[in-house]
Amino acid sequence: MPSASPRTLVSTVSLLTVLAVLLAGCSVPGKDRTPLDDATGSATAGGAPEGFERFYSQQIEWSDCGGGFECATVEAPLSWHDADAGSIELAVKRHPATGESKGSLLINPGGPGGSGIEFVTGAWGTFGSKVRAAYDVVGFDPRGVGESTPVRCFDDARKDESLAKDFDDDDAGLAAMAQEYAAWGQACAENTGELLGNVDTQSAAKDMDMLRAALGDEKLSYLGFSYGTQLGAAYAGLFPERVGPMVLDGAVDITLDADGVSAGQAVGFEQALRNYVTDCQGSSTCPLSGDVDSGMKQVREILDRALDNPYPTSSGRVVTQTLAFYGIAVTLYDQGSWGLLTQALNGVITDGNGDVLLYLADYYNDREADGSFSSNSAEAFRAVGCLDSRGTTDVAQMRADAERIEEAAPTVGRFFAFSGMSCADWPYPVVEQEGDLHAAGAPPIVVIGTTQDPATPYVWSQALADTLESGVLLTYDGEGHTAYGRSNACVMDAVDAYLVDGQVPRDGTEC
Repeated sequence: MPSASPRTLVSTVSLLTVLAVLLAGCSVPGKDRTPLDDATGSATAGGAPEGFERFYSQQIEWSDCGGGFECATVEAPLSWHDADAGSIELAVKRHPATGESKGSLLINPGGPGGSGIEFVTGAWGTFGSKVRAAYDVVGFDPRGVGESTPVRCFDDARKDESLAKDFDDDDAGLAAMAQEYAAWGQACAENTGELLGNVDTQSAAKDMDMLRAALGDEKLSYLGFSYGTQLGAAYAGLFPERVGPMVLDGAVDITLDADGVSAGQAVGFEQALRNYVTDCQGSSTCPLSGDVDSGMKQVREILDRALDNPYPTSSGRVVTQTLAFYGIAVTLYDQGSWGLLTQALNGVITDGNGDVLLYLADYYNDREADGSFSSNSAEAFRAVGCLDSRGTTDVAQMRADAERIEEAAPTVGRFFAFSGMSCADWPYPVVEQEGDLHAAGAPPIVVIGTTQDPATPYVWSQALADTLESGVLLTYDGEGHTAYGRSNACVMDAVDAYLVDGQVPRDGTEC
């Protein structure tokens, strides 16, 4: 079984689009660090906690980094509980408004562990023209992520080995799983230091308030996807009076613990896979025969076979059960990627070859062809998650939970079981909840849910909209993970009117 549940956001941009860019040989423009003449920043502390004024009042010096974007590095405290503990760096990237700017719109792609630097580059063109005209769209790598001061754990070779490992669910398998997770924690502690205990979501939300002040904004305008909804909700709970227009797309149910998240995702991915199989079997190229139940059984057989006899590839590497699952799961984030899954399944069923499945798993894991990794998303995912919430470590309870998960999701449920193992030996404790889950006093916050979302099931968006005192639910009736920028004009127009014109959509609006 995989060493972690699927991250809550791969991308709001279709995997097909990303792969097309890769195959075309395109790349992100290089960075030019020459300072611009119009460097901006806030001259006021902007509501800083006592002792942290210098972080809030710092001047941001923007540099041209190509493609119309500007980049900067911002200083943040290592700990928001100790102003004297030292500092870290946050990487920030923005595209200035194409019209008269009304301020900054911070964005987050999810994860935890997703890079806002990369996201703003790819997603800028998918946002509505009204939003691009009205806002300086700002992406940032949260603390511990990417180009910000990062969490560091294994070297590439050891990480590659770990991400491909399979574990049985017998006593020996669970012991091996526990040992592997403990090794992650030890490596992260040794190579990251005290930052590892300060990459929780609440600390990242406090960073966002500091960025708000440094950017010169009285209120935070924010667009968060997937885990980014949890980050946005945390901000609203900590600083309800500073919330401006806020959109939370593909929402996390912030009342769930880690076990509840895993169980919900199992059902979400099971249903998304079933929807794919139904669609696939209507095509002449589909390798899955019989009815939908038969097709789901064939997918499970593929996963079972990979555990006992991994699929060979032309690279000499093999597709383990864990990698096979990642390769399947990554295509379920966007219906536009279902054709890639059909190619992958044809490869293993018809030819016994795992090339496409491995390519998809590598895409999910940000693994390059040479064995290096383009991000530290796997490290940050673990580090943030283990500080935010943990599942039970009682083996009997985990086994009982696993039975219920597999009953609800017989094809993929096993990959979401035993979630409590991942943080059982993490070197830092769970962070105490400070903010108000209901964000009482905040203005209307728009929560978007997609009815067939695998990674953040629709019921989670319903729950977040109910939990937030001022939550307003906007529903996209469709497939895939998140909606804004990848769904339809109804969603786009509603979000753009809210962000730019302040027109709050009617609660319960369906698109």
